[in-house]
Amino acid sequence: MEYFINVQCLVAKKLYICKSKILNMSNKETFSKEMLKGYDFKDLPSIILGGAMIDGECLKEHFVKVPLKTLNRHGLIAGATGTGKTKTMQILAEQLANQGIPSLLVDIKGDLSGIAAPSPGHPKIDERHALIGLPFKKGKSPVEFLTLSGEKGVRLRATVSEFGPVLFGKILDLNATQSGVLSVVFKYCDDHRYPLLDLKDLRETLQYITDAGKEEFKAEYGMVSTATVGAILRKIVELEQQGADLFFGEPSFEVDDLVRVNRSGKGVVSILRVSDIQDKPKLFSTFMLQLLAEIYATFPEEGDLDQPKLCLFIDEAHLVFKNASKALLEQLEAIVKLIRSKGVGIFFVTQNPTDIPDEILSQLGLKVQHALRAFTAKDRKNIKLAAQNFPDSPYYDVADLLTQMGIGEALVTALNKKGIPTPLVHTLLRAPQSRMDVLTEEEIDAIVSKSKLVRKYAEPDDRKSAYEILEKKINEAASEEHQKELEKQKKKAKKSSKKEKSWLESVYNSTTTRQIGRTVARELTRGILGVLGIRTTRRRRRRRY
Repeated sequence: MEYFINVQCLVAKKLYICKSKILNMSNKETFSKEMLKGYDFKDLPSIILGGAMIDGECLKEHFVKVPLKTLNRHGLIAGATGTGKTKTMQILAEQLANQGIPSLLVDIKGDLSGIAAPSPGHPKIDERHALIGLPFKKGKSPVEFLTLSGEKGVRLRATVSEFGPVLFGKILDLNATQSGVLSVVFKYCDDHRYPLLDLKDLRETLQYITDAGKEEFKAEYGMVSTATVGAILRKIVELEQQGADLFFGEPSFEVDDLVRVNRSGKGVVSILRVSDIQDKPKLFSTFMLQLLAEIYATFPEEGDLDQPKLCLFIDEAHLVFKNASKALLEQLEAIVKLIRSKGVGIFFVTQNPTDIPDEILSQLGLKVQHALRAFTAKDRKNIKLAAQNFPDSPYYDVADLLTQMGIGEALVTALNKKGIPTPLVHTLLRAPQSRMDVLTEEEIDAIVSKSKLVRKYAEPDDRKSAYEILEKKINEAASEEHQKELEKQKKKAKKSSKKEKSWLESVYNSTTTRQIGRTVARELTRGILGVLGIRTTRRRRRRRY
């Protein structure tokens, strides 16, 4: 009896295994059909990110593609440290360059410079591409290095006037009263043609209207509170302490210089090296907001293009939103919504989707989610939230898969030509065609030395601006006061230079001396006349009645 039971169990187990295999095969076939249909963009130009995976297996020649037409709908690249986010950014940038689309990469960690050199190749790269079914080709992209500080490359600058009072007030996180005063100060400078180029210009103007130019300013624009001006000055000092004085000035960087292709038609990859300012979130967010605002103001309306004019990749994007005021976030949200009509796509690169405000996250069409790590209860909660950002899939347990994916794997969903999200796919990403390591200092020097833009923006232009004009007025006013004081001293000296009377003249001319003299003379006269028998007084007779 026991024998028959064991045989029966063994048969049931084999039947279950066979049934599971059949179901898996059926599941795989269904997934294959849906995936190929969802990522078939026909003649629409697109770039290949990698190959589709199911049940840990990469399906050959099942390419996960992103149509170029929808890249101005922005995107998100997220994942824990070391899961391959930077390499995904490198893949996208070089594939865009191959299509003639320029891009700007904000390089926080300093490990993106290798895109300027071809990959040396590796057996693991060949193995990966064999699984995907995509031949590996080495290649490099034309690169321009940019800097906000003293790094090698093109110096980026902007003037205070280009920010305007509204944007500058939001960066400083001013209240309504302070913003109003700042707007009046900008108007005052415009009316009197005082250029606001750098922070010292603005600082000098604020000090002038509460000191030497107080009455002048009051007559034209009304009185401003010294306390309010002092609060604004303290905010400016805070910004200066994060190195913003290096960013403000001339010559201003022209955003059209970001939209370039080389002679062979490849888009230029501009790499902004900011590894030395990652501990200065105020400066970083100030630059990014100004850059986006300048692009929006400068680029013409394009509508729906077949491919974007420019793509921006912002690494460590949480630094843009860290400690940002509500007004600043609203400004960013507005720019992200509107800038796509200018033919510009923005891609935020960060560790967790929760680093991006919900209002902006909802605007992102392409999502590339690398693995997340669940070490704490908060991590597990964030993974559940991250899983909810993706379309439902019958083929994946997203929350579970997020913790199991390997390096160079990601969950991907994009937008098709109608703006509908493509099926969620576990993707084995292709390897970058360029070097995955950084360039040497000699290689960077060679690129910088050939750059025309480096020479164009190298020397700061400290022309006559508000600081110099107001300093001159203050000096002239001080000189005028000094002259008046000198005149007073001269007049006083002139009066005191007259010859002083002798003591005898002083005594003789005094009233007391004259009175004594008259009295003595009168008495002497009386005495002499008395001796001569002449009466000198007349007695009054009393009348009797």
